Amino acid sequence: MSFFSFGQSAEIDIVLNDAETRKKVEHKTEDGKKDKYFLFYDGETVSGKVNVTLKNPGKRLEHQGIKIEFIGQIELYYDRGNHHEFVSLVKDLARPGEMAQSQTFDFEFTHVEKPYESYTGQNVKLRYFLRATISRRLNDISKEMDIVVHTLSTYPELNSSIKMEVGIEDCLHIEFEYNKSKYHLKDVIVGKIYFLLVRIKIKHMEIDIIKRETTGTGPNVYHENDTIAKYEIMDGAPVRGESIPIRLFLAGYEMTPTMRDINKKFSVRYYLNLVLIDEEERRYFKQQEITLWRKGDIVRKSMSHHAAIASQRFEGSASAEKALAQAKEDSN
Repeated sequence: MSFFSFGQSAEIDIVLNDAETRKKVEHKTEDGKKDKYFLFYDGETVSGKVNVTLKNPGKRLEHQGIKIEFIGQIELYYDRGNHHEFVSLVKDLARPGEMAQSQTFDFEFTHVEKPYESYTGQNVKLRYFLRATISRRLNDISKEMDIVVHTLSTYPELNSSIKMEVGIEDCLHIEFEYNKSKYHLKDVIVGKIYFLLVRIKIKHMEIDIIKRETTGTGPNVYHENDTIAKYEIMDGAPVRGESIPIRLFLAGYEMTPTMRDINKKFSVRYYLNLVLIDEEERRYFKQQEITLWRKGDIVRKSMSHHAAIASQRFEGSASAEKALAQAKEDSN
């Protein structure tokens, strides 16, 4: 049996150096369940140990080398088997040879770039993981360990309010206004709806938050719309001159930051959808895109100065140094 390299085998275990102190967060898996994973940010070092335990004491393990990889990849579900890697780092732990006893190998990936947020959607998955491999002639032994990455952002300097109108000539004229167009994930959407002309009998009105996932390019583009939240504004007929305030708390809903053209593979966008239903069950819609972002004032003290700066990213934001100062000020 040993002639075919089956005489000895091994178990691999990956342990992070800061496993006892590093925060864990829930993340949805492909089957819809939730598991807890270690949380990392862009620019943070990933270090730990790879424990290789021989299953049969006294027997040697021949191998062609031992390595560990840090990988960030995107998998499109309609194109399974094709993994698009945007981060791929390798550390050699041992040269080809023999192992006579169990061993532990240290590894460190310094200030690793992690440009995108971990995401599991309807048609796409973006994941980061460590993979330790013992290379053998016939069958490799490997172990993977997933981590979760959150992308932090700073307060956007440009955050204009949203004003829109819904109108049907000589029948209906409604104006609605939201206080801003960019919201962090625990923000509150504050707005007001004004009824300027009401000649049709409206019986129901609501605001929906729609998540739209777009995958693929060219002829192979897929759109998936998911209603994240429904907020009933009114149930009954409004009158001319009436105004209705809106307060929609986002913290209770499962949402990610807005993700635009991630590695030219997919996008995740969010929309506020105003829905009116009249007594004849006719539905009227008005949709407006909003930008969601993950607030940067949760930068952990254990993060390096380099990592904290690297984690501050947002379109139209201030410089990274200013963002870091603001994040520290907010957390105090």
